[in-house]
Amino acid sequence: MNVMTPLAAQEAEGRPVRERVYAYIREQILRGVFAGGSFVEEEEISSAMGVSRTPVREAFHRLEAERFIDLLPRRGALVRQVTAQELADLYETRRMIEGYAIARICRETIVLPASMEAILDRMDEIAGGDHFARVELNREFHFTMVQALGNEVLSELYQSLGARQQRVAMRALAADPGRIERIRREHRDFLAALRAHDETSARAVLDEHLRPVAGVISRLPGYVLGGADEEA
Repeated sequence: MNVMTPLAAQEAEGRPVRERVYAYIREQILRGVFAGGSFVEEEEISSAMGVSRTPVREAFHRLEAERFIDLLPRRGALVRQVTAQELADLYETRRMIEGYAIARICRETIVLPASMEAILDRMDEIAGGDHFARVELNREFHFTMVQALGNEVLSELYQSLGARQQRVAMRALAADPGRIERIRREHRDFLAALRAHDETSARAVLDEHLRPVAGVISRLPGYVLGGADEEA
């Protein structure tokens, strides 16, 4: 196993060990280093990061709650696979939540957080093919919009989609890196429409933003030609 960032190099971050272990495993899952359908062993992570098994076990339980893994008795941590049907269900839910957010923002003239533009600026600064950083910021951008409604229950619901949303986005960008520029334009157009409280335009951009990507959906377990859709 290749460890991208040794624990010793992260000490300056000042985060608790369990947080660093959690972040490391989660990142490796999102990057596809720990592939869907494979097992990740406590001992493997413990040895690679130079920590005891306790923070690894804590990280595993958190990742299971977030649906990155399934903990199987006497077998270890199984990295979950996103299926075509699960993806279709996920994005149906995402359309409902984000569409509702658009409607309220535009009809109630809700002022958007300045951080939304700052997030897009940070995305523009990313060089090369670091899809992980882009995907993290993409999720933050959309979550910040939902959070602007001030509905904590809705925000928590949207947050719970994060694991699936991020894994699918990583696969979409890996399959078609050319999407990066298109996504960049869509984000700017989307933010402009929201700021103008133009519900029709914002919904049109969102629909385009969430259009199916055949090159990704066709590679997911359970895919049937002409069946479930997938979005970025």
